[in-house]
Amino acid sequence: MKANARRTTLTASGGTGPGGVLGTARVGVDPASLLPSLQPGDVAVLDHADLDRQTATALVDAGVVAVVNAQRMGSGRYASLGPEVLAEAALPVVDQIGAEGLSNILDAQQVRVHQGVVYAVRPDGGVDELAVGRDVDLDLVHRDTERAQSAARGPVDLLAPDPGEALEQEWRLLLQGQGLPHVRTALRDRPVVVVARADHADLQAVASFVREQAPVVVAVGRAADDLIGLTWAPDIVLVTAGDPDTVPSGDALRVATDVVLMTPPGSGLDEQATIETVATNAPLLVDSTASAEDVALLLAEHHGASVVVGVGLHARLEDYLDRPGEAPTSGFVTRLKLGERLVTPTAVRALYSGRPGSGQLAFVVVAGLLALLAAIAVTPVGRDWVQSVVDQLQGLT
Repeated sequence: MKANARRTTLTASGGTGPGGVLGTARVGVDPASLLPSLQPGDVAVLDHADLDRQTATALVDAGVVAVVNAQRMGSGRYASLGPEVLAEAALPVVDQIGAEGLSNILDAQQVRVHQGVVYAVRPDGGVDELAVGRDVDLDLVHRDTERAQSAARGPVDLLAPDPGEALEQEWRLLLQGQGLPHVRTALRDRPVVVVARADHADLQAVASFVREQAPVVVAVGRAADDLIGLTWAPDIVLVTAGDPDTVPSGDALRVATDVVLMTPPGSGLDEQATIETVATNAPLLVDSTASAEDVALLLAEHHGASVVVGVGLHARLEDYLDRPGEAPTSGFVTRLKLGERLVTPTAVRALYSGRPGSGQLAFVVVAGLLALLAAIAVTPVGRDWVQSVVDQLQGLT
């Protein structure tokens, strides 16, 4: 036992025995090197700031009973996702035990973790205090996350070429969805197809998916007219104020359940009046300089779409750099935010086989019947039955 470790008595809140959780300490500065050695029942002891979601999920999957960290789980530079994963899994979490507390905990030592304190378990069942830190529960995680979102966005600022770029005003929209409208169309847990440009090859690639899965169709600008021509009725249409070329026809505006009007500062009145005249519902306004394409993707993500298929989107670095008058940052951040939920038409065509058509099913049924008849015909009873059928058919002629 270290000289500075304090001997104490630990009981549960009811006073009937020791509280907290008991496990074998596994000490590793780097989570990547620690994870392979973890066993169910271990206490993971780290020295790692800003725990990410993937690492936290791996800790939960490894079966650890508690996580102890020398550093703060979320430094506040940005909203770390890992602490919430651990808290939602109801794992006891202690952070900020410091370098001294970390040095007190030995690898393979039996420890007990209780209310922000790590104890060594003696052979007689008693305990000695090794380290003290923050008792990290879900409420604390949420408070830390709110502070990080309000006060710091350093990693995101690295994406901006200069501090005056649109991200300075738009980051709450991009990262938190603040300012996005509540659309009437139900999006949660539904597939969504966002069409920015009606590229024929892309539309062909997703045609079976649209026909069979009935996704929500979101059209950007004049792409709504192209979809109407294909008998794809857009559910949501996005229009950019101040750009007459993006305003679709009255037919497209009337068929859409929601029309979202992008209104950069000092624009939007003319388009708003036009939409109110012909659309079924009043337009939903988004005060933003982000592109309508990016806002369409953010709408799908913010409202819980299960998967988002992007048709005619800017997808390559060259595409972003070739957007005159638009900074590429919002496009990068938007796609990072959607992550694995955003897929391309090429991926849909490669991975989605669709449901078999009625013709295919009929062919399978007929082929099965023929195979069954052939099998019956080679048996003695089957031969007699076939001969009887043939005789009856000959009698009809």
